[in-house]
Amino acid sequence: MKISLTRRQALVGLGGLMAAPALGRVDDAKPPILVVVELSGGNDGLNTIVPHGDDNYYRLRPTIGIRRDSLLPLDDYYGFNPGLLGLKRLWETEDLAVVHSVGYDQPSYSHFTSMAYWHTGVPNGGSEHGWLGRVADALDPTGQPNFLVNIGPSQSLAVKSSKHAPIVFDDPGRFERKAFASTRAALESMGGGESTNEARNYLNHVAQSARDGSRLVRAAWSRYRSQVDYGIAPMDLPKVAACIDAGFPANLYHVSFRNNGFDTHVEQPALHQRLLSYAADGIHGFIRDLERLGHADRVVVMAFSEFGRRVPENSNRGTDHGAAGLMFFAGKPVRGGHYGERANLDDLLEGDNLKPLIDFRRVYATAIDGWLRPGVSRTVLGGSFEPLAVFA
Repeated sequence: MKISLTRRQALVGLGGLMAAPALGRVDDAKPPILVVVELSGGNDGLNTIVPHGDDNYYRLRPTIGIRRDSLLPLDDYYGFNPGLLGLKRLWETEDLAVVHSVGYDQPSYSHFTSMAYWHTGVPNGGSEHGWLGRVADALDPTGQPNFLVNIGPSQSLAVKSSKHAPIVFDDPGRFERKAFASTRAALESMGGGESTNEARNYLNHVAQSARDGSRLVRAAWSRYRSQVDYGIAPMDLPKVAACIDAGFPANLYHVSFRNNGFDTHVEQPALHQRLLSYAADGIHGFIRDLERLGHADRVVVMAFSEFGRRVPENSNRGTDHGAAGLMFFAGKPVRGGHYGERANLDDLLEGDNLKPLIDFRRVYATAIDGWLRPGVSRTVLGGSFEPLAVFA
């Protein structure tokens, strides 16, 4: 069953279920920015955007199913989890797109394996480089320094690139290259001039990029001030806002929810609502902060998780690893609404899992071709994946 259109989609005459490239974008002087938010652990899509209009939902989740009168209103079929007030506010301003039933064929229920598929964009296969790293290589084959930023305690496979050295940091105020005292002087001397030795040139380039990047990040964070409420756990998004406002040259950012938080096997309802409130408040605060700073028209957030959860609840009032789940786009350039098809709770995969009706690479292609640059996704993803009409 197809999902109905929003008011904005009806006005422009293009349905959210159609696929089309973006018709307009920001100018070259201020290129579009994509911020990828990873909800690690396997977010339960059915208790995020709740299909209260389907009696099967309550039959399969008799104790953890969220009653209609507890939901934040969305429409006559879906409701928001009570923790999603931030996303509801973005929905009301038509700045939120929800993509339903996203996954891939022959799903893995392993966190490590499935996340590797999402990070590389190669399900049931593998790649040396991450999908965001390949996007960076396609957008800028010259390897411009500081084009790709990963905020977190360690580098994600998603940003591994053949031409770009990603900037990876956690605490922006203390971001500097680590070294023993005996080797610091040698590291600081690297980066000057070209030589006939290609290996040395490469190491010099990496060293110079690291020095420049750490200096720029520390300066951006020291100048950043905001009264916008990002909530309790903003997922490093204020750091992204600081970099963008300081004119940092990155076009691609990756942040993640720490410690597999969304792996809700036991006593899910209260924990899941709290986790969703952190994510929703953080994303809402980020979009509003970008409006304040004057950058909202050139930044889009894309959120994903490595898989959804099984449809029936388990005996511990939780849910186990599943297949298809939800993805989100948020931001002023987004054409808000539902995209994809409703999950059929009468027609499940073996193991009582939702069928993936949209390959996640279509959503990646939407971010790449629809927002960043048309015609690039085929090279990045190694095939043709029709974008959704999330941008116009």
